[in-house]
Amino acid sequence: MSDISSTGSPAGSASNFTEDELYVMTTLPSLVGSVITFSDISGPIGTAKEMLANARTSAAGVRQYPENSIIRSVIPKFEDRDEAMDAARALQERQKHEIEAAEITSKDDMRSFALAQAAKVNALLVEKASATEAAEYREWVMKVAQATAEAAKEGGFLGIGGEEVSADERQALNDIATALGV
Repeated sequence: MSDISSTGSPAGSASNFTEDELYVMTTLPSLVGSVITFSDISGPIGTAKEMLANARTSAAGVRQYPENSIIRSVIPKFEDRDEAMDAARALQERQKHEIEAAEITSKDDMRSFALAQAAKVNALLVEKASATEAAEYREWVMKVAQATAEAAKEGGFLGIGGEEVSADERQALNDIATALGV
C-alpha cells in the first residue's frame, strides 16, 4: 500500500517540493549549525570543531536515511569533484545573497532568521511530506545541531574544564526543536 501525502502525490517524493523549497531544506542544517556555533563562543579551535561536526553530520544523512528522498535530494551525490565544488559554490553564493537581503548583522539576527527558516521547513514537511520522511528529516537536522553543540567545550581554560553543551547551546537546541515541531 502506498502512502499518499496531503497533496495527493506519493508521500516522501522530493518532487512534491519546488526548487526554492528544496533550497531552504538544503540550507537549514548549516543554518542551525551556525546558530549553535554562535550561541556560545568556543574560540577558533572550538569553532572549527563545531563547523566540521556540522558538515560531517550533515553529509552522514544520506547514509543514515538512505530511503529518504528528501534528504537524498538536499544532499546530492556528485560523480565529479568539480561538479560538487561548483554546486557548493553556487549554494554558498545564493545563501550569502539571501543573508545580505535579510539584513542579518548580528548573531541574534542570524538566530531569528534560522528559526524562521526551520519553522518554514516544518510547515513544508507537514504539508508535502510523508510522516516518515518528515520525521527523519527533522531527526537529521536535530542530529546536526546536537553534534555541533557537542563538538567543543564551552568555558574552561585551554581545554580544561568547561561544559560539553552550554546553557546557551541547550536553549538554541530547544528553540530549533520547537521551530521544527519536534
